[in-house]
Amino acid sequence: MRIVLAGTGSAVGKTTISTGIMKVLSDEMNVQPFKVGPDYIDPSYHSLATKKTLLEILTHFFMNEDQIRSSFVRGLEISKAEIGIIEGVRGLYEGISPTGDVGNTASIAKALDAPVILILNARSLVKSAAAVVLGFKTLDPNVKIEGVILNKVKGKRHYLKAKEAIEKLSNTKVIGGIPRDDDLIVKERHLGLVPALEKERIANDINKWANVIRENIDLDALKNIAKSNSKVKTDSKTELWTSENKKKTKIAVALDEAFNFYYTENFESLEDNNAKLIYFSPYKDDEVPDVDALYLGGGYPEIFAKELESNQSMRKSINKFHNNGNPIYGECGGLLYLSKSIDGFKMCDVIPHPSKMTDKVQGLSYVIAKSNKDNLISKKG
Repeated sequence: MRIVLAGTGSAVGKTTISTGIMKVLSDEMNVQPFKVGPDYIDPSYHSLATKKTLLEILTHFFMNEDQIRSSFVRGLEISKAEIGIIEGVRGLYEGISPTGDVGNTASIAKALDAPVILILNARSLVKSAAAVVLGFKTLDPNVKIEGVILNKVKGKRHYLKAKEAIEKLSNTKVIGGIPRDDDLIVKERHLGLVPALEKERIANDINKWANVIRENIDLDALKNIAKSNSKVKTDSKTELWTSENKKKTKIAVALDEAFNFYYTENFESLEDNNAKLIYFSPYKDDEVPDVDALYLGGGYPEIFAKELESNQSMRKSINKFHNNGNPIYGECGGLLYLSKSIDGFKMCDVIPHPSKMTDKVQGLSYVIAKSNKDNLISKKG
């Protein structure tokens, strides 16, 4: 069983609805969540809802169709899941190109031959809601939109009118309507939703969302749609990543309140290349573990800048590790932590330049780069 939960655009309530559905279904069956990515934050909500630590990302930008299928099947098999629920990204058709499929949710739905439930903000829409659904269906007939969830419904009368319009005019089943409710809005930060790993109180919100889903969504209809497809076919020769390194290596990975943006696949690819991962906390621990390399992922070090600065022994330990010629890989928040300072708070000074948080995002998109020389993560060219 598999289903894609996709939005007509951003901010239509995809994450709250998807997470609520995952939570409710997890109470009765084994659910494996997936996210069309890249995305660190939404999968942390999914993890809390389903109690799954395997956070799977599917993306047509980094994977070909065989790899998408292999990754999906592998995720289901590892967790012994009965259903795979895939939350989309932005609008169903939004990707890198204004006309192509790379990077969008539709490409994942087509690669997996998975039915789509379209989530639509129905505020002030009745017959026009049918036009929206009809447009999404006719733009690409190979995307199987088989159900609709209406969000921000004013009341029962509004819901029934919009439901009738959509079902009669677009021949698509409406499986539920979510009422307007400020409790169903997720707090956001500059990188998106507040990460669930940061505060356990999010679990209470997820329970609240689940109760709304139980009351307003026909989950039997959703499961019937998820059943109505063929088995995902995979190529046994497909590799998700190369496994070339034969030398055993120990890598310390920063994982705590300040650093928690990671992809499961990155950890597994390292382990498949003979790496032993040792998790540590720059926030709480005194020094770097006895390892060959450091991996400092993303997160929100700027939120914990005062605490990170006060842990002077860890900052000195990382600086010493660098000066001894050991490799360090830092990305996003991890790269900020390696800088001289964040907004005046002292950091590791591995990169001898200060970093500063700005009011607006400086860059958020896919990037294609070419290596000028051999380096830690890529060979020349």
